[in-house]
Amino acid sequence: MADDFPMEAGDGLDEMPELIDLEEELPDKLPSLIEQNVEGSSKEDNQFKTATRKRKSGNVKDVQMEDVSGEQNEGGKEAHKKRSKGEKGEIRKIPVPKHRYAPLKNAWPSIFTPVVKNLGLQIRFNMKTRNVEIRNPEDKEDTTDLQKAADFVRAFILGFDVNDALALVRLDHLFLESFEISDVKASLKGDHLSRAIGRIAGKDGRTKLVIENATKTRIVLADTKIHMLGAFNNLKLARNAVCSLILGSNPSKVYGNLRQMSARGSERL
Repeated sequence: MADDFPMEAGDGLDEMPELIDLEEELPDKLPSLIEQNVEGSSKEDNQFKTATRKRKSGNVKDVQMEDVSGEQNEGGKEAHKKRSKGEKGEIRKIPVPKHRYAPLKNAWPSIFTPVVKNLGLQIRFNMKTRNVEIRNPEDKEDTTDLQKAADFVRAFILGFDVNDALALVRLDHLFLESFEISDVKASLKGDHLSRAIGRIAGKDGRTKLVIENATKTRIVLADTKIHMLGAFNNLKLARNAVCSLILGSNPSKVYGNLRQMSARGSERL
């Protein structure tokens, strides 16, 4: 190819323009990339600032931070005082269902006497709200007697006898406990639920009576609800026996377990 197109010294070399040295002029004429980025970011910031919304001054509230480390001990002491004492003239309200109106009316003297004379409280039945209201005197801040009276009335409303419920006023280690059959076994429905209730009660209430005598508790069957009254450990034994009957255990097996537990308890005493 070099032989076909020979190059001569005079062909085209004289017509080419001279090279210009741009090392000194280039930095002055061309902007740096750093300046371009700064200008672009400033423009974008300006655009974002114009797009932001201002909050309404009416909805904005200043929050003041306070040091409460020194007040924690004082707050704990005040809470302890409130638990032990309470307000003057404090009231407890116990709702009464319709089917307990007549028993409450008949047993009202037996309920009224221990609450007023023994505990020194005020009690009444509100006809409008259908509640038994028990109030602490204005000069008395201790709520122990008030709670005892409320538990006493609540136990009677649940179906316990007045003399059995009165034990809540005389003794301090007795408690009330309530649960439903569905809490033990939720699949019981229809006839299966009725048979479970029948197993707990027994013929003429014998099974329930055996459990009460063996565990020294009192049991009330109110449809699908079961209410128990007794000491903590005795309630545990009675609850286990009732749950075993609900789950389908043979009553004779439950009787045997109760005899063993009562024998162990007598040996400990």
